[in-house]
Amino acid sequence: MNRSEKSALIEAIKANAEKASFAVLTDFKGMTVEELTNLRVSLRNAGGEYHVVKNTLARIALTGGTHNALTDKFHENCGVALGFDDPVAVAKALNDFVRQSKLFKLRCASLEGKAMTAAQIEALAKLPGREQLLGQLLGTMNAVPTSFVSLFANILRGLLYALKGIEEQKSKAAA
Repeated sequence: MNRSEKSALIEAIKANAEKASFAVLTDFKGMTVEELTNLRVSLRNAGGEYHVVKNTLARIALTGGTHNALTDKFHENCGVALGFDDPVAVAKALNDFVRQSKLFKLRCASLEGKAMTAAQIEALAKLPGREQLLGQLLGTMNAVPTSFVSLFANILRGLLYALKGIEEQKSKAAA
């Protein structure tokens, strides 16, 4: 690989990393191409991607960027998983793959520039996903007007019962 190819690769890595809100360093030593392909497919479905690049090129590409916290962690065989939309979905996909494969391990991560350990990535994976959180928010927002309407309906119902009782008393008194 000549110098211009290396610089083009560094720029591509840098551009992808800057678009990503979540970057995870992983160990993949001893894994087959088929296993890595399965990982890439699951990450793509979760809104992420997985790259295996030379450590020095990745270190140069990430230096000074959002995920600068990862630059000193590149050694031996490592890959980089990038998450663009929902970091929780990417963390879940990676955590599921860790459970499936005995060779795949999470090293560390950077979420919006903040360093994370492997344990913190696992904790992130246990959080509800974006869709579930939006559903809970919508349910909560829907509960407020529903409760408000029910409250006023109960007040009006009580008033109507009182008026009905007064009407019955007057009709008995008149009879």
